[in-house]
Amino acid sequence: MAEATNPPRGDVDEGKRDFIYLLGGAAGVVGVGIVAWPLIDSLNPSADVLALASIEVDVSPIEVGQAITVTWRGKPVFIRHRTVEEISEAEVVPMDVLRDPQTDEERRIKAEYLVMVGVCTHLGCIPSGQKVGEEKGEYGGWFCPCHGSHYDTSGRIRKGPAPTNLVVPPYEFIQDTVVQIG
Repeated sequence: MAEATNPPRGDVDEGKRDFIYLLGGAAGVVGVGIVAWPLIDSLNPSADVLALASIEVDVSPIEVGQAITVTWRGKPVFIRHRTVEEISEAEVVPMDVLRDPQTDEERRIKAEYLVMVGVCTHLGCIPSGQKVGEEKGEYGGWFCPCHGSHYDTSGRIRKGPAPTNLVVPPYEFIQDTVVQIG
């Protein structure tokens, strides 16, 4: 019977071994990429969210003293065409009486149009004061009936438990009467 012998260790082809290691490593990298890509891609915003990332609103139909509510990113946004009286009331308020001091000029681009997220900063309720005949609070702006927060004609908190002013979203006038929010 013939005796089986193992080849001597020095006869192993090192080039083949390196190739096998590289091939295995490349397959591992491709496998990790195949698994990781859907996970990373799922972190991107969905198409419906991207569609709501910014909206354009024509404010020309809003008459002086009227307000409209639009939806941006699932939140109500109040746009009010303020009267001369509302603008002057907002501009003369001394900063030392405000809980969250901001001038009217810091809160708007054009004095006649005020754009704010219509969510109370206390518990997330929607303040009244947008529609004709709704309670506007003691300062002529908005009133949150849930816990009694009063906002002035610039959306600044004046009375009640809300800690901060109504939020002004990022917006700009892309035309004289068209506002882009977001």
